[in-house]
Amino acid sequence: MCLGFPGKIISIDENKLAIIDISGTRREARLDLVDDDTVVGDYVICHAGYAIHKIDEELAQEMLDCLRTIVEMETN
Repeated sequence: MCLGFPGKIISIDENKLAIIDISGTRREARLDLVDDDTVVGDYVICHAGYAIHKIDEELAQEMLDCLRTIVEMETN
């Protein structure tokens, strides 16, 4: 099973390498697979080091809340 995680872009360099914040964890992600109009502050779904889809903030927060609930259920 593969999972993609929603994250907020906090920086982008000249080579389309972004730093993505996923609930306080920062990861690098390539932006080659998303629209060229993707900018700092946008939310994207990340998988295997790539941003694969741009989403709105409301959907990103819903997904993060769902993932937190799953983690809490697994740790209790």
